[in-house]
Amino acid sequence: MSNPLPNRAEVIIIGGGIIGCSIAYHLAKLGITDVILLERRQLTCGTTWHAAGLVGQLRASQNMTRLAQYSTQLFSSLAEETGQETGYRHTGSITLALNDERLQELSRQATMARAFGVSCDVITASDAERLWPGLNTEGVLGGVFLPGDGQTNPIDTTLALAKGAKMQGATIREQTEVAEVVITQGRATGVRLTTGETIEADTVVLASGMWTHHLARKAGAIVPLHAAEHFYLVTEPLSGFDEIRPTLRIPDEQAYFKQDAGKLLLGAFEKHAKPWGMAGIPDDFCFDALPADFDHFEPVLSQAIERFPALAEAGIQLFFNGPESFTPDNRYLLGETPEVSALFVAAGFNSIGIQSAGGAGKVLADWIALKRPPMDLWDVDIRRMHSFQNTPAFLKDRTTESLGLLYDLHWPTRQFATGRNQIKSPLHELLMQHGAVMGEVAGWERPNWYAQPDEDVDTHTYGKPPWFDACTRESQAIQRTVALFDQSSYPIFEIDGPQSLSFMQWICGQNLDIAVNQLVYTQLLNDRGGIEADITVLRTTPTCFHITGGCATFRRDWYYLVNGAQNFDCTVKHREDLMTLGLMGPASTRLLTHLTQDPQLTALPYYRSIATQAVDIPIRVNRLSYVGERGYELVVNRDALVRLTERILAEKKTFGVVLAGFYAMNACRMEKGYRHWGDDLSDDVNPFQAGLGFCVDRTKTEGIATETLKNLAADHSERLVNLAIDANDAPLMIHDEPIYCGDELVGLTTSAAWGYRVHRSLAIAAVQNSKGVTQQWLKAQTFEVEVAGSRWPCQLQFHAFYDPNGKQLRG
Repeated sequence: MSNPLPNRAEVIIIGGGIIGCSIAYHLAKLGITDVILLERRQLTCGTTWHAAGLVGQLRASQNMTRLAQYSTQLFSSLAEETGQETGYRHTGSITLALNDERLQELSRQATMARAFGVSCDVITASDAERLWPGLNTEGVLGGVFLPGDGQTNPIDTTLALAKGAKMQGATIREQTEVAEVVITQGRATGVRLTTGETIEADTVVLASGMWTHHLARKAGAIVPLHAAEHFYLVTEPLSGFDEIRPTLRIPDEQAYFKQDAGKLLLGAFEKHAKPWGMAGIPDDFCFDALPADFDHFEPVLSQAIERFPALAEAGIQLFFNGPESFTPDNRYLLGETPEVSALFVAAGFNSIGIQSAGGAGKVLADWIALKRPPMDLWDVDIRRMHSFQNTPAFLKDRTTESLGLLYDLHWPTRQFATGRNQIKSPLHELLMQHGAVMGEVAGWERPNWYAQPDEDVDTHTYGKPPWFDACTRESQAIQRTVALFDQSSYPIFEIDGPQSLSFMQWICGQNLDIAVNQLVYTQLLNDRGGIEADITVLRTTPTCFHITGGCATFRRDWYYLVNGAQNFDCTVKHREDLMTLGLMGPASTRLLTHLTQDPQLTALPYYRSIATQAVDIPIRVNRLSYVGERGYELVVNRDALVRLTERILAEKKTFGVVLAGFYAMNACRMEKGYRHWGDDLSDDVNPFQAGLGFCVDRTKTEGIATETLKNLAADHSERLVNLAIDANDAPLMIHDEPIYCGDELVGLTTSAAWGYRVHRSLAIAAVQNSKGVTQQWLKAQTFEVEVAGSRWPCQLQFHAFYDPNGKQLRG
């Protein structure tokens, strides 16, 4: 008989799959042993038990790859540590390309893998046939082979993690179902069991797989995920199939092949998936399979038989259909929920839960212990999610698409087809009439570019995109006349109250004791000096500040400000009534003066603001620019946005007004070397590393990171720089392209775009040099950037490639 449950614990983990057991294991390893893991039925009984057990190392970013690499290392040593076999074995993996774009993608991945320390070989069709005897390589253009990838037994690996956790002092209890998380004044303080018992806790972790959404919703937290049906079959033993083979992936046919004890497991990530559990998950769900749907799987099977003809004669031992959890953006959910403090989440692993379990469990345990993320985890941070994504209708719709994304081509500008039109600007219909090609960010439909009639708007490529000519037109208008941007998706936060200045001085790097109507570019910082947000601040009154933030980080920024302001006598408000237009280009001043008849505008200094009127429309005019030309941001009431836009567009012939989208804006910011949070900046990058030391007021005595910043200022070993490839046929970069000085890897790109004004392929890059990244060092070295296996000479510098002295901007 089990011992009675204690009435409290330091940490309670809900869910006994591989993720929950990994978190318990890693907490115990940190010395946090007052941990109780509660499993409603039996360990692994949700989705872990039926996982294919593939363990790959390469992910979409360096930190995600580090976590996957750690999983491989952990699974390799776990049996020796615990005495519980895991079934882990090194098999390697192959991914094949059946078209030129996939081959380009795999070539880029191979370059990235080697930069991340992952062994990866580019292979031919004949190499693939040698590694996978019996494979039909017709149509195969090439591929990649990762020898360090592997496979594991999901159940045995979970039991090994559970045993390791118990060996260190953690408690694991099965047949113990949690009814709800107990919330006290916005904080998770324990759990209530279905028996009515309550267990108190300092921290609660939801690692409950497809049950997590429901438990989080009851607790008042946003955790968008939904189950989908996931199919595979296992054959009878095949002749000559006894030797270990690499995992074989053919994403263009949505299929993966796994050798399993002389049998073949064939699985699929079909493009149109079947959501499951819309009416809820059955209470008695435990090691359950879902009804077979052979018609759904048959197209993948037919292609697989052509690809591996031996499959045609094989008997099918098992045709399996089981649920797995998928998220709106196909990346898992990790971290402390912003709505409920001390409530952590690790769920929605999109069929990569086994390979992610080691790394995700480790960093979440570190997050709990440190009370902050241990590294840049924005890719998977729960704070990137939004409330509109948490509705049943949205999740059902998006899940039909998200399952297949794992094997779809990963275009850098790919847009979702499902769950669209959640948030529309008041200008939406007007801009659509002018040819806007919309993209979605945080639910907002925003114009990426403006197409002329008959221009291609659907094609994706790693080469010259179909919007190249449109962005050229828009960039020329920015440079020569005037461009109009719909920036209504930018949130404006109002900080107001007697201690608003004290709060702003504490949380920002710059000195915010500025004049009313003055603007400041600055960053919200954490106590390590890391950048939590990249913002512009306007002081509107002696006790009121307006912060303009980023659309994608709205929820994250909101909670960071609200939580930070708790110790100050001030309020934080989202000004949903205010919206912004960008008016950028050399003719912007003349146009704005014409609209307002306000002569003060001609003399308005850079980073100053003025309240004026366009006849009957009150406007706050902020002189600043994110595109490197003279320009203004016009802040107006939401109900006046359309009228003001129509008046500006009516002056098209007189002033050369052109509508411009976010692709052109991004290209211009790259030419100026302006940083972007989430790509170039993160909470793990400080202003000095970012090249933003000018945004730190070193005379301030009371700030969240005052003393830390003094120490960081002396470290010049790592810095963001601007990069350009000079060749006319230069490839377009994306991110994480490696930069070499001779044979030494010295950095990676962080974001990239084509510069339409400078006619060059550009990037921002993080480079390292133990003796200091200085302008002199950059000039003295010869650098190359590797793109898709080819190295290109490149120029690295601190200053911008366009208008480095800011004459166009400030003139």
